[in-house]
Amino acid sequence: MTHGQLGAIRYAHTQDLLFGVVTLTEREAAGLHALQAATDAAYRQIFTLQHHLGFPHVWRFWNYMAAINDVVDELERYRQFNLGRQAAFESTNRYRAEFATAACALGFGSAAPSTGLCIAFIAGKTAPIPIENPRQVRAIDYPEKYGPRSPIFSRAALAPLGDRFVLFISGTASIVGHETLHAGDVLAQTRETLTNIETIVGEANRYLRTRGRSVEFSCAELAYRVYLRHPVDAPRVHAEMVRWLGQPIDALFLKADVCRQDLLVEIESCPMIL
Repeated sequence: MTHGQLGAIRYAHTQDLLFGVVTLTEREAAGLHALQAATDAAYRQIFTLQHHLGFPHVWRFWNYMAAINDVVDELERYRQFNLGRQAAFESTNRYRAEFATAACALGFGSAAPSTGLCIAFIAGKTAPIPIENPRQVRAIDYPEKYGPRSPIFSRAALAPLGDRFVLFISGTASIVGHETLHAGDVLAQTRETLTNIETIVGEANRYLRTRGRSVEFSCAELAYRVYLRHPVDAPRVHAEMVRWLGQPIDALFLKADVCRQDLLVEIESCPMIL
C-alpha cells in the first residue's frame, strides 16, 4: 500500500486500486455559487490524480455536503453541486453516459462560511460497466425541472477485478421514471427503493450471465448503508427491510438529508465481490 497527498486529496493505492478523499471548504473556491466552484475544483483534482497515478477509471463516488436542500442565490445547493460536477466532467470530455459510474450525494448539517465538501472515490485500471434500472430514467437524461444540469451517475457499476467482479450500487430511492413516489410515507418509500435495488441486482446478474458466470449477486447477501432524513424512522425501516429480504440484514443506519426534499430514505450497498 502506497500513501500520499496531492493538493487537497489524501490517497492510498495498491497495484490495482486507488482510494482517495478530498475535502474543500467552500470559502476556498471563488464564484457566484461557492458549492458549485468547490465541486468543480474537487473533481478536477480527482481527475488530475487519476492521470498522475495511472488509474483512469472511477468505480464509485461518495459525495457529502452541508445543507443539500437549502436554496442559496436562488438555486438549491444540490443543483449547484451538479453544475460544478458537470463543469469538471465537461472540461475533461467526460460528460457522457459511458463515464457515468456509481455515486451518491447526501447532505448533513447546515451551511456556513467554512462549510466542507467531502468527496471519496475508488478508481481502478479497468473500466466499470454502468448498470441502469429499466424502471428509471437515466440520471443524465433527467428533465430540466430537476435543475439546469442533470446529475451524472449510473444506478450501479460492475467493475472487473482480475477474474472477479465488484458490484457498487448507487444511492437508491423511491423514484420510478424520474418521479418521486410515496411522498411522506417512509415505509412505502423503503419498499419502492428495495424494488429498485432488486431490479438493479437483476440487471447486474443478467450481464454476468452473458459472460458465462453461474454465480449471481443476491439482495439478501448485500450489506447496506441506509440514509434517513429522520432518525426516528430507523426501527420501522429496519423491520421493513428484514420483512422484505426475509432474513436478518447487515445494515448501517445514518442520518442524512437526501438530494430531493420529498425523499425520506436512500439506500446503497457496500461493495460485493463475486
